[in-house]
Amino acid sequence: MTTPEDVPGAGELVLLVGLGNPGPQYGGHRHNVGFLVLDELAARVGGKFKAHKAGADVLEGRLAGERVVLAKPRSFMNTSGGPVAGAARFFKLPPSGVVVVHDELDLPFGSVRLKLGGGENGHNGLRSVTKSLGTKDYYRLRVGVGRPPGRMDAADYVLRDFSLTERKELAFVLDRCADAAEKLLRDGLAAAQNAFHTGP
Repeated sequence: MTTPEDVPGAGELVLLVGLGNPGPQYGGHRHNVGFLVLDELAARVGGKFKAHKAGADVLEGRLAGERVVLAKPRSFMNTSGGPVAGAARFFKLPPSGVVVVHDELDLPFGSVRLKLGGGENGHNGLRSVTKSLGTKDYYRLRVGVGRPPGRMDAADYVLRDFSLTERKELAFVLDRCADAAEKLLRDGLAAAQNAFHTGP
């Protein structure tokens, strides 16, 4: 049984935000996996993203029976908090009605984890969102991209395309992430964690 505190937006409108960098040159980067998950969710919602005055491309619709706004900030990753907070203000949503989808170095490739609040783990996009929202108390859907090999710098690693092997699995991973988002909206955080915090 879910509680209002367990479900983003508590049965009202939910803002699902994917983090990434705008522009085709960044499209396949690990850092852009948030955008890729949002594209998968948009396919499920049905419709196309449109420019919004909040500084993001948005799509309104229904997902898992809930009213949602999908948003991809048009600013770069390190300043994505402004568009996220702008969209939350425009749609009159508290931080607890926001779900941020982002890449996570500390999880193996393909892992999906969900949480409410917590630290940013050095993720500049999350740091910007936290600063702009004024709180860490928003939902996160963390998509594992793994650690860089050898002595490669983490910043260089996330700004590279997925490997050939990873690209073969990527469609499955994005589908699983979208399933996790739907489970979170439908059944709440605890149920989504129980369902998706196993396996990869």
